[in-house]
Amino acid sequence: MNRLNAVRTFFIWLGFATVLVLQPAGAQEPSPASEQLKNLLDEVWDAELVADPLLATDAGDARGQDRLPDDSVAAIESRAAQRADFLERLQAIDREALDQSGRVDWEVLRKRLQGQLDQIRFSAHLIPITNREGFHISFPELPRTMNPKTQQDFQNYNARLADFGRYADQQMTLMRLGMEQGRTLPAVVLREVQDQIAPHVVAEPADSMLFTPYTKPRPSGISEAVWQQLKQSAKQAIADSVVPGYQRFLEFMTDSYVPACRGSIAARALPGGQAYYANRVRWYTTLDDVTPEEVHQIGLNEVQRIRKEMEAVRESVKFEGDLDAFLQFLRTDPQFYATTPEQLLRHVAYILKAADGKLPEFFGKLPRTPYGIREVPAYVAPQTTSAYYWPPSADGKRAGFYYVNTYNLSARPLYQLESLSMHEAVPGHHLQLALQTEMTDLHPIRRYSDFTAFIEGWALYCEWLGKEMGFYSDPYQEFGRLSMEAWRACRLVVDTGIHHLGWTRQQAIAFMTENTALSRHNIIAEVDRYIAWPGQALGYKMGELKIRELRRTAEQRLGSDFDVRAFHDQVLAVGSIPLPLLEQRIEAWMEGEES
Repeated sequence: MNRLNAVRTFFIWLGFATVLVLQPAGAQEPSPASEQLKNLLDEVWDAELVADPLLATDAGDARGQDRLPDDSVAAIESRAAQRADFLERLQAIDREALDQSGRVDWEVLRKRLQGQLDQIRFSAHLIPITNREGFHISFPELPRTMNPKTQQDFQNYNARLADFGRYADQQMTLMRLGMEQGRTLPAVVLREVQDQIAPHVVAEPADSMLFTPYTKPRPSGISEAVWQQLKQSAKQAIADSVVPGYQRFLEFMTDSYVPACRGSIAARALPGGQAYYANRVRWYTTLDDVTPEEVHQIGLNEVQRIRKEMEAVRESVKFEGDLDAFLQFLRTDPQFYATTPEQLLRHVAYILKAADGKLPEFFGKLPRTPYGIREVPAYVAPQTTSAYYWPPSADGKRAGFYYVNTYNLSARPLYQLESLSMHEAVPGHHLQLALQTEMTDLHPIRRYSDFTAFIEGWALYCEWLGKEMGFYSDPYQEFGRLSMEAWRACRLVVDTGIHHLGWTRQQAIAFMTENTALSRHNIIAEVDRYIAWPGQALGYKMGELKIRELRRTAEQRLGSDFDVRAFHDQVLAVGSIPLPLLEQRIEAWMEGEES
C-alpha cells in the first residue's frame, strides 16, 4: 500500500501529541526491560517520521514538511536493514520481564516490524499501486492532509508540489523492476486506470485539484503581495512538476505497464506467490496459525447461515419467488434507490443523527472529535466502494469524515444505508478510530497501529450491533444488513478462492451475485479489489467473528453482571491490537469482574 494512499494505512492521517506521564510517589521504578522497550519504541517512531514526511505532517512533527518520501530503491533497502536491526533488538528484550501494557507494546512492535520486512521479502513494494489506491490517487488529497494556513505552510505545500515529479518517477522505477521480475498487477483490474490519471493532466495549472488551497480566501496573516507570489509559485510547480509527473505516469501505464501486466489473477501466480498469500492471510487476520483452507470453510459456513436468515426475510415480506428472484427485485426496483446525490446524503444524515442519540446507551466513553459527511471525489468514485472513512487528526483541527459514493445511484440501494453507516461512521470506524487518536497515554506506535482484523472487525460488529440500537426495523433494511454481512462472508470464500484455490474472476462474480444483493457494478468493483489486494478483505469477517465470540463468552460467564457498555469500553480501550491480544485482554477483564 502506498504512503500517499487514501486507504493509506489508516493511522498515517492521525495527529500526534506528546504527553508527560508523571510517576506517582512511591511507584516502582521501571524495569530495565521496560526502559529498553521504551527507548526502542521512541527510536523506531523517530525513524518512521524521518522516513515518511507525510506521516510527520499528521503527527505534528516539523521535519520534512517541504518534501515527499524517498522511495528510491536504495532508501527502501536502507529502511529494511534498519527495521531488521530494530526487530533483532526487540527480540533481545525479555518480554516476560514487562508488565501487561509493555507486553502489548512489544507484540504490536514485533508485528509492525515483521510486517514491514515481509513486504520487502516478498517484493510487494514493487507493486506500489492497485486499481483503487496509490500515489496517483491520493496525492490530490494533499490540500486536505496539509491544510495550509500560514505562509510557511503554503511554502511547504508548494515545495511538495515541486517534488511530485521526482516522487512519481520513483514509483515508476519500482514498477519497472516489478515488470522485470514478473511482479505486476493483473491486467484486468487496470481497465480504467487512465481515467484516474488523466484528470490531473491539465492545460492550466489553476484547473488542477492541487491548486485548491489558492481558490480560498487569502489568510489574514499573509499580505496580498506574498499571497500572489505563493499562488504563482504553486502554478509553476503544478506546470513544471505535477502535470509532467502525471503525464509521464499516464504514458508509462498506457504504453509500458498495462501491456506487461499478467493475465493471471491469483497471488499464487507471482514468484513465491503461494507463500506470499499464506503470509497475507496471517497478516490481515492477525492469526499466526490460520490457513487459507480454514478461512475458506469458515466463509462457506457463514454464507450458508446468512442465506437462511435472508430466506426468512423474503418470506416475511411475502415475496413470490425464490431468493435469486428476490435479489434481482432488490437490485432493480426504483423504490430502493435515490434519484439525486442530495437525496442519498439526506438519508445518510438522518440515520447518523439517530445513531448519535443512541451511543450513550452502549458506550461509557465517547470521542470528543466530531465527524462529517462528504461525497467521494469524482475522479476515484467509479473505481471505489460505496463508502469509506477518513480519520480525524488528534490535534482537533480536522474532523473525521464519512465519504459516501454518489456515483451511479442505481448501484447504491437505500436499504443498505443503515448498516453501511453503522460501519463507516458510528458506532463503527469513527467511534473506534477517533477514540484511538485521543489516547495520548499510548505510545505513538500504538496510536498509529492499524490491524485490519481489529479495525474492520469492529466496524462489521457494529453493523450487527445496530439491531440492538433499534435499527433495521424495516424488513428491507434488515435484509440490507444481512446482504452486507453476506458480502463480508463471501470475501472469505472469494479471496481464498481466487488466490489459493485458482478460481476465475467469473467464478468469483457469480458466487457474489448468488449470495448478496449487491449491484453488478459493486460486485465487479469488489472482485477486482480482492484480485488487486490479496488477503486484505479477510480481516473484516474474521475480526467480527472473534469480537462476537468474546461477547457471547462474557455474557455467559458474567450473566446478569454483564454490562454491554463496559464490554465495549474494554474492547476499545487500548486501540487497534491483534485479535489474540484482544482475547487476552477480555479474558483478564472477565476474571476481574468475576472476582
